[in-house]
Amino acid sequence: MPDQASLRLPGEILDDSVVEAGFGWSRVLSPGDRLRLIDLEGQQAIDFLCYNADNPAERYNAADTMKIAGKLWLEKGTTLYSDMGNALVSVVEDTVGFHDTIAGCCSAECNRVRYGVWPTPNCRDTFLAQLGKFGLGKKDIVANANFFMCVPIGPKGEMAIADGRSKPGDFVELRAEMKTLAVLSNCPQKYNPASGGNPTPVRAIAWRPRG
Repeated sequence: MPDQASLRLPGEILDDSVVEAGFGWSRVLSPGDRLRLIDLEGQQAIDFLCYNADNPAERYNAADTMKIAGKLWLEKGTTLYSDMGNALVSVVEDTVGFHDTIAGCCSAECNRVRYGVWPTPNCRDTFLAQLGKFGLGKKDIVANANFFMCVPIGPKGEMAIADGRSKPGDFVELRAEMKTLAVLSNCPQKYNPASGGNPTPVRAIAWRPRG
């Protein structure tokens, strides 16, 4: 576990983990709990999914989140909504201000098509490993959010995965708005700039504010 003294948060630390590239993390958060995701070395993408922990058939909906927010990316003040129109988590702190909603997760199959390599570590397999702990599987993976990942959109609708904007120590912090299953994959992608071409560890801290 990381040195908790290096980061003072005003509440109870529930979990403090360094997640290596190619590995995942998951936890059920109670309403009001916080999840701080820290990019330890910079330019590292974190793929993220969330579900109603009591009814995982209700899960993050990227399209509704974008429509309600009126923009294509996540930032402080954005709420991630479920397919039932309910708030799952909200972004309450953010030192980057640009997080992807459209590119989804990498998979071995997509890497084969795009880059001609097989097999490869990938976020979909990491999601499957984490979701399996809660009785969920491939059918439960939907289009996910990508924290710290930069996907600019051009004037003619063109998109690209660009170099990330996050620096060492940048973070995003989420607040659970309901009892939420949070699942992340620390992206191992080496064939595009999603993780700077050199995937590195991130830190996930779940904590509960006092009072």
